[in-house]
Amino acid sequence: MARLSGSSGAHALLLLLVVLLATCAAPSASAARAEPSGQYLWGDGGGRERKVGARTEVRDVEGNREVQELGRYSVDEHNRRREDDGRLEFGRVVSAQRQVVSGLKYYLRVAAAELPQQQQEEGINNNNKAVEGERVFDAVVVVKPWLDSRALLRFAPAHAE
Repeated sequence: MARLSGSSGAHALLLLLVVLLATCAAPSASAARAEPSGQYLWGDGGGRERKVGARTEVRDVEGNREVQELGRYSVDEHNRRREDDGRLEFGRVVSAQRQVVSGLKYYLRVAAAELPQQQQEEGINNNNKAVEGERVFDAVVVVKPWLDSRALLRFAPAHAE
């Protein structure tokens, strides 16, 4: 290998160092984008892509029997787990999101009402009619269809937005 002499060798080494630093410091194309980097499944043609594993809105929640059944399940399971005597009566699912995980994870916003003590004792069901004191709860349910299982992960009062 040829040996560089004196100042020309130092200049070449300095030039190489500057080029190397400039290459490493330049932002990559994915980092320059507004969206976070990651794998995208599909786009809508308008520049908005959906990330694999991202939450998606469930359309027509009121008419979606599966989502309404999961809402009813979440209220029933919550009632089963409660230690006090208060019970909730399922009303309807008002909004839902779905996320593909190891199964399907549903984020539900469920309307339910506290049953008055008299109705609890008599076992009266109001057939999902509007009940005084209806409140909104957030529920998270994971469904694994291949195992025929579903599990309530969370059920709590929704925070006011």
